[in-house]
Amino acid sequence: MSSKDRRVIIAERLKSEGEATIADLAVRFGTSEMTIRRDLELLEFEGLARRIRGGAISTQSRSYEPPILQRSTYRADAKRRIGAAAAALLKEDETVVLDVGTTTLEMAKAIGTNCAATVITSSLLIATELDSKLNVRTIVTGGVLRRGEMSLVGSRAEGSFADLNCDTVFLGVAGVSCLKGLTEYNLDDAMVKQAALVTGRRVVVLADSTKIGRVAFVSVCPLTKIDLLITDASPDGPTIRAIKELGVEVLHVEPFTKESAT
Repeated sequence: MSSKDRRVIIAERLKSEGEATIADLAVRFGTSEMTIRRDLELLEFEGLARRIRGGAISTQSRSYEPPILQRSTYRADAKRRIGAAAAALLKEDETVVLDVGTTTLEMAKAIGTNCAATVITSSLLIATELDSKLNVRTIVTGGVLRRGEMSLVGSRAEGSFADLNCDTVFLGVAGVSCLKGLTEYNLDDAMVKQAALVTGRRVVVLADSTKIGRVAFVSVCPLTKIDLLITDASPDGPTIRAIKELGVEVLHVEPFTKESAT
């Protein structure tokens, strides 16, 4: 793992858990405590952490969301594998909602050119990607453009789902927590997701391992509202075990690595 990727994971853990010790981080990443200290120094310089005795605490709000272009490069391989697994679930002539997000964008890229489906999305990036899929009928919601995200939000975006009845909703989220359920960084995006959720007979959540156990700013829905979680997180993680105990099916994308373990 590169030092940059390690610092991103440390920052994410600090944001989700509030704090972390140098000793625990050194064990997690299999590196020296001196290396972790340098990582924390750089994170403090970037304004993402504040060092305390023996560790660090997060300075990030739960509503802070990195720009989509920055997020798309982080854990790109895991997102591609999750997206491909989700695309493989599509059935002929199925009508689906494809939610905003970097992992759902990877799903759009993985949809085969011969796949016939109707896709409703509030993501202009996903709509652009689907333009090359000749057998996919793409419906874009109305709404107000959320700058930097290329997503459509607001009452028009939410109202676009009011009279739709879809087969499956493929959802991207910021966090998956047993206590708080599915959570999102942005209130406007969360409201569009809530409107989309009620249209589908089946709800599939796409979330890489860094999202598991994380709590972001806005609660979208409890985990009991979802049918399937697709993730690269280890099946042995406590959050994944608890999710399965709730009756949610979990599709694990191989391989599991130290980087992706919860």
